[in-house]
Amino acid sequence: MPRAPGRPFDPPPGLYRLRREAPVCRVRLWDGSVARLLTRHADQRAVLLDSDRFSSDTDLPGFPHRSASSKAMRSRERAFIDMDDPDHGRMRRLVIPDFAARRIDALQPMIQRVADERVDELLRGPERFDLVADFATPVTLLVLFEVLGVPFRDHPFLRDAALTMQSAGHSEEVGASVKARVMTYLEGLIGAKAACPGADVASRLVQGGLAAGALNREETVMTLMLLLIAGFETTEQMIALGSLALLEHPDQLALFRENDDPAAGTRAVDELLRYLTVSHFGRRRVALVDVEVAGEAVRAGEGVVVATNIGNRDEEVFPGADRLDLGRDARGHLSFGFGRHLCLGHHLARTQLRIALGTLHRRLPSLRLAVSRDTLAFRHDKMIYGVHELPLIRSAPA
Repeated sequence: MPRAPGRPFDPPPGLYRLRREAPVCRVRLWDGSVARLLTRHADQRAVLLDSDRFSSDTDLPGFPHRSASSKAMRSRERAFIDMDDPDHGRMRRLVIPDFAARRIDALQPMIQRVADERVDELLRGPERFDLVADFATPVTLLVLFEVLGVPFRDHPFLRDAALTMQSAGHSEEVGASVKARVMTYLEGLIGAKAACPGADVASRLVQGGLAAGALNREETVMTLMLLLIAGFETTEQMIALGSLALLEHPDQLALFRENDDPAAGTRAVDELLRYLTVSHFGRRRVALVDVEVAGEAVRAGEGVVVATNIGNRDEEVFPGADRLDLGRDARGHLSFGFGRHLCLGHHLARTQLRIALGTLHRRLPSLRLAVSRDTLAFRHDKMIYGVHELPLIRSAPA
């Protein structure tokens, strides 16, 4: 269900109607199976919190996969986000310390350096540039590579591979081939970190997981693959789509640019995360037992689709929810999920977005669209929503 023409920041209109009239409704999926679609924030939060009765295990019958290719891929290459406890907890605990608030706070100088270097490049280049290719993508990947411990010489290979895997312009065979090369690369990285560990996530995962017997080699590779993929597109597109939203709300952009307090910046980022909700497919679960949700009986084996984009626009939780308000307390949004499966990298994502968006819009205060908004190509064809390109001009109009 695409977003309405002319309203690229809003959920599809039909979801508003369902939230009013049938907040727990049956929907038919791509393979003919039936699942429950949840559109109210309170119901979504309750289901995401209830990991004992709603499973994230993508191998279970009834799990509402997004597509045939997604189902096949999940069966072959499961990461811990596709599992329940105890395996989920066993694997997640090994990387939690690397993404704790204190560890991420220590990364702020590095993230600031990366953002400043990219703005320096923009200032040396043409007046017109593509925010996605020239800022959002390199900032996101450079930070991610430093956090994971990818050697500088390997950045070009992984950058090109990451861009190919998110592109819609290649065959399934090409995508599978690139992913296989990345997994082979990660195998080699594991060996290098075992021989010569550093102060990075890959080294600590190898030492505390693989070497200690807490992970096998396949699990180590899949955990690194998850961190690489999950940390890329969402942050990249939040930088791009967040910039577009700020440019289209000049009063909010002025508030954001004029207040460099980190707490205010984090509050603004949470509001952008709520307002934009770039995940097109929500969170997915399957019921393990018969359970009631908002008075509706959900049977064991029924899939559940948690449409967080409309849940994040619930007026019962966020009054004036269709309005971007950077002063709002939006911490209750569900863009990072909730409960045991809360996104591991939420501290890193918030910090990256606060620094990247703040640096960009404070150092380039005259940014403006280089084309009509109506001509932008939005990512309706991708799991992570956003823009394929965002042409901007960095100088004020004459």
